[in-house]
Amino acid sequence: MAFSPVLPKLVGQRVKRREDPRLIQGRASYVDDLKIAGMQHLAFKRSDVAHGRIRSIDTSAAQAMDGVEAVFTGAQIAELVGPMSPGTPFPAPVHRAVAVDMVRFAGEPVAVVVASDRYVARDAADAIVVEYDVLPAVVDPERAMTGKPAAIYPEFPNNVAVANLPSGTGVSRDGKDVDDSAIDRAFAAADVVISQRMVNHRLVPNAIEPRGVVAHYEPGKGSMTIWSSTQNPHILRTVIAAANGLGQDQVRAIAPEVGGGFGAKINIYGEEFVAAAISKRLGIPVKWIEDRSEAFVATTHGRDLIGYVELAARRDGKVLGLRLRLIADVGAYNMMFTAGIPTLAALMANATYDIPAIRTRLTEVFTNKTPTDAYRGAGRPEASYFIERAMDMLARELKMDPAELRRKNFIAPTQFPYQTQMGAVYDSGDYEKALDAALDAADWKGLQAQRDAAKAEGRLVGLGLAMYVEVCGVGPSSTMATGGWEHAQVTIERDGRISATTGASPHGQGNETTFAQMLADQFGVPIDHITIHHGDTAVVKQGIGTFGSRSQAVGGTTLQLAGDKVKAKMARFAADLLEASEADLVFENGTIAVKGAPASAKAFADVAAFAYVPVPLPEGLEPGLSEEARGVVFLSHR
Repeated sequence: MAFSPVLPKLVGQRVKRREDPRLIQGRASYVDDLKIAGMQHLAFKRSDVAHGRIRSIDTSAAQAMDGVEAVFTGAQIAELVGPMSPGTPFPAPVHRAVAVDMVRFAGEPVAVVVASDRYVARDAADAIVVEYDVLPAVVDPERAMTGKPAAIYPEFPNNVAVANLPSGTGVSRDGKDVDDSAIDRAFAAADVVISQRMVNHRLVPNAIEPRGVVAHYEPGKGSMTIWSSTQNPHILRTVIAAANGLGQDQVRAIAPEVGGGFGAKINIYGEEFVAAAISKRLGIPVKWIEDRSEAFVATTHGRDLIGYVELAARRDGKVLGLRLRLIADVGAYNMMFTAGIPTLAALMANATYDIPAIRTRLTEVFTNKTPTDAYRGAGRPEASYFIERAMDMLARELKMDPAELRRKNFIAPTQFPYQTQMGAVYDSGDYEKALDAALDAADWKGLQAQRDAAKAEGRLVGLGLAMYVEVCGVGPSSTMATGGWEHAQVTIERDGRISATTGASPHGQGNETTFAQMLADQFGVPIDHITIHHGDTAVVKQGIGTFGSRSQAVGGTTLQLAGDKVKAKMARFAADLLEASEADLVFENGTIAVKGAPASAKAFADVAAFAYVPVPLPEGLEPGLSEEARGVVFLSHR
C-alpha cells in the first residue's frame, strides 16, 4: 500500500480553530443575515413604566402608516399563543409574551408591529399611544417582602415567590425535618463570629450579537422553521411546537452562528413565541432583531442576590459553622431557570472548605424589574463571593494570613469523595496544592511586602485571594426538566470521511475544533476529514444545548460513546477483510492494520467502502457505519 504519513495526536494540542476563518472573514451567517422572500419585520412597543395598569392602547396611527402589515395588542397575541411556562417547578405567576392588562417592568412588550421594513416597524411602534394607571414600583426586595410599596400579584401578597427554602445540615431530601441543633452547637462553641450583609448586584448580559429570531410558517406544508440566536435549539423546537399546537416533527429550529450567549440565550423568550405565532397567523416569514437599548431591558438580567453571612470559628482559625440567608430579587416573572439559579448559590456554600455545619435559607422575591436568569456561572460565583469575602473578614479578625486561614480549612485530599453539607458530592481535589501553585506564581510574600511598603508611604494597595470550586457539566436528569443526557451521532461515510452531529450548540466555545480533535485521535484520521454538525434540529436528531459548562463534559463524552460504537462495528468489517481478530487491530495514520504487522494495513477509506457494500456480508452485521449515543453524567445528591 502507499506510504501513510504519521498523524500526530491532537487532543490537548494547539490547533487552529476550524470555525475562525469564516468568522473573521465575514463569511459566517447570523440570524440577521437571513433574507426570505416576502419576509416582514417585527418591532415591539415596550412599557416605559415599571408597574401599571393598561388603560388604553391606540394603534390607529401605527396601522395607518405605509408599509405596516398588522398591529397586535397583548390581548390579540393572547388569542394566538398561550402563556409562557417556566422550566422549574417553583410557583410562578401567569406570564404572557405581550402584556394584556398589566405591565410589571419597564421594557415589557405591550404591542407588536408587523411591517415591510425594520425602520418602518420601529417608527410605527413609536406611534402607538399607551395610557397607564401608574402603580408604585417595587424595587427594594427586602421592603417588597413586607408587601410594600405594593403587591405585584394578588396570589403573592408579600411578593414572595419562595419563602425561607431551607438547606444544609440536617435537611432531608424533601426539604423537611430541618434540624438546627448542629448549626446551633457550632455557633455556641465559637470563639469568634463574623457577620455581614453582602450584595451581588444586578447586571446586564451584553453579548456582541443581540438576540434575534426569524420564524417561517409554510401553510402548504403545515410546518415551521425558526432561526434563533439561542443556546438550545432543541428546547426551542419543543417549546415553540407546543405553543403553536404543532408536533415536534413539524418544527425545525436552527441556531446559526451565535455571537455570544453567556447563559442569557438559554431562555425561550416572548419574542420567539410572538414571531412564531404571527408567522403562523399571517402565513409569512417574520424577523425580529433586538437592538442594544432593548437588550438592556428585555434580555434577562443576572445575579441580584443579597447574602446575610455569619461565620463561626475557633481562635486558631478552624471554621465551625456557616449561616447564609439569601434574598434573591428575581424580577417580575419566572423565566426558564429563574427560580432555580439562586438555589445553586446555596448548593455551593461549602466552597473548598470542610465546614462541619451549614444552614442556608433562600427567599425569592418578585419586583418590578427585568426578570433574572442564568448568567456566567449562575449562582455559583455569587456563593464564592459570599464565602471568600467572609473568609477574608475572618482572617482580618484573627490577624491571620488569608492564605493560611484557607489552608487550615480546606477539604483534605484524603476526604474525597466528599459529601458536602449542601447535598453535593465532590469527586476529587487537592486545594492546598492548587493554592501553593498560585501563591508561588504570584509571589505572594513579595506582594504582601509591596502592600505593606505602600501602606507605610500612606498609600492603600489591595491584595486579594480567592478560591473557587464549581459545579459544571450540567447533566443529571434529576435536576433538569429537560433530562441530563446529550445526543451524538457518528457516521463514517463511504469515502472514509467522518460526519458527526452533536446536541451541544456552541456560541463561541470552538466545539467544531475540539470535537474534531477527539474523533481524529479516536479513529487515527486527519482532522480535515471530519465535519461536526450542530444547531439544526433537522440534522441533529436530539439535544439539550450548551450551558453550565456541559459542552465537553457531556457533549464530548456522548460523542466519544457514539464513536466507540461505530469504531467497534468498523473493526468487525476490517477483521473480515484482514482475516484477523478485532482485538488485534489498530487505527492509526488513516489505516487499519494488525498490531505489529504494518504491511497488513488497509486504508481507512477502503474499509469504509467495504462496510457499505460488503460482499459477502460478515455474519451478524448490517451494511453501513453510523451509530448514535445518549450520554448522561450524574451528580450525586443527598
